[in-house]
Amino acid sequence: MPRRFPKTNDLKKLKLIANSIRKDVIEMLEEAKSGHSAGSIGLADIFTALYFNVLYHDPKDPEWGERDRLVLSNGHVCPVMYAALAEAGYFPKEELMTLRKLGSRLQGHPHRGSLPGIENSSGPLGQGFSIAVGMAIAAKRERKRWRVYTIVSDGEQQEGQVWEAAMLAYKFRLGNLTAIMDRNNIQIDGFTEEVNPLEPIVAKYRAFGWHVIEVDGHNIKKIIDACEESKAIYERPTMIIAHTIPGKGIPFMEFLTEWHGKPPTKEQAAEAYKILELDRREVEEE
Repeated sequence: MPRRFPKTNDLKKLKLIANSIRKDVIEMLEEAKSGHSAGSIGLADIFTALYFNVLYHDPKDPEWGERDRLVLSNGHVCPVMYAALAEAGYFPKEELMTLRKLGSRLQGHPHRGSLPGIENSSGPLGQGFSIAVGMAIAAKRERKRWRVYTIVSDGEQQEGQVWEAAMLAYKFRLGNLTAIMDRNNIQIDGFTEEVNPLEPIVAKYRAFGWHVIEVDGHNIKKIIDACEESKAIYERPTMIIAHTIPGKGIPFMEFLTEWHGKPPTKEQAAEAYKILELDRREVEEE
């Protein structure tokens, strides 16, 4: 299966792409005056790794039959997905500024059919995981070579539907399914371990028959390596638990649960942009 979108192994280039995505997310949320900051910014490195190295996809042909499918289960972090899609060339970057506006294709939660590159509608947490399992079952039965990837939040692991899907994925030995958990430890009501503890999350997924890999969710090379490792696991699905910092790179956002569902003000956005610009210069000087 040919890769129809050129990938890059240049880590400096990938870091610069992630930086650009973070900037776009900040601008989008400030313009929209609503949306989810912490998770969207924290996932920039993971989405960069996926769209610019891991996935087989084609922005010029979004419905290409042999493409890998990326299912976003925690749909509220869609600003980072929109920014990554625009960066890859699925639609003009100028359209990012229409986020959450009346008549915009960039809705507050992704809608399948509204925007190229969106594989599933999402909003209710936990359902995207089940959708991904269903896609992987279909691909395996039809002997397709494309893979299914899904981004899931740690908070949605508190949903019973997630564990039903996890059992089903192991039952059907879905080696073509890779899930990436955004383990940032926050959710809308506070810290996950205070709201409804998830640990020991690694042991739980292993007990459910999954191959589990833990990575630094901001180390792009390790994210790519984990995805490559998952391709070599044929007899069961893989869960990559990516430890991330909510609001990564923006000191006044990092680790604070209040930023789960809050956009920056104009002044905060300007400050964040300056910080990210300094980060960009540091990467260029490496």
